[in-house]
Amino acid sequence: MRKLFLWGALLCAMALVPPTAHAEIDGHGPDAWRVTGVAGDDVLNMRMGPGTDYLVIDSLAPNARGLEQITCVPLLIPSISHRLTEAQRESLPQRWCLMRTGDFKKAGWVAQRFLMEDWGQQGSTPATDPGSTVVQTTGDAMIDGAARLVGDIYTAFETQSSAAQNPFDPTLVRQYFFAEMVPALSGHGADVLYDAQDFQGRITRIAPDPDQPMLQGMITINVDFTNFGRPDRAVFRLRADTAQPGAPVRIFRVEHDGWSFP
Repeated sequence: MRKLFLWGALLCAMALVPPTAHAEIDGHGPDAWRVTGVAGDDVLNMRMGPGTDYLVIDSLAPNARGLEQITCVPLLIPSISHRLTEAQRESLPQRWCLMRTGDFKKAGWVAQRFLMEDWGQQGSTPATDPGSTVVQTTGDAMIDGAARLVGDIYTAFETQSSAAQNPFDPTLVRQYFFAEMVPALSGHGADVLYDAQDFQGRITRIAPDPDQPMLQGMITINVDFTNFGRPDRAVFRLRADTAQPGAPVRIFRVEHDGWSFP
């Protein structure tokens, strides 16, 4: 009963947060979300707390749009996410998000797997600063994990406060790239991510390739960005790295216009 009371109090407090608040306390995400993966004759349950053991207090239509995201649990802000191993990621419980409708009439916790970015909603935008990357997901765990990994390396690179936090540091680079690439990555960074030594712009979208997100175990993630006013794209190729424990999905090639690494 105490747990229900506490979550109920949190829910009420979050529902009253003014519209000017950030879309997600975690520090990233678009301004609007939509329901996905729910049958046309069904609804998405909204619960009093983050889990199926909590009471259903409302529901969302299978085509609901323009939803606002308050926060999600487990907390997975970029500064935490990029430090987790693949095994730690896989051991995390199902993620739940506290959502509310744009008119503030409904609020409740829903399973994150039934949410996706609503780029078409008026007022929403995929544009973001490089320290707060927007990752578009598909609902496929492996493909979405690859997209988040690519998003994490951009976030880690732009938010590093010391050389030890640089994702291209030899102690961290295996979290993102194939183990065999570690020697070749020494001294690299912005050139691999942005095709330039300097970056002044923003990432507009990180998303699985719409035509061929995965083929024979290879996952393709596109990163669209602008740099000094010029639109550009980096294409990341990922697959399981059998040289690392547990064969986690890692980046094995990055492609830019006219060249690739390695």
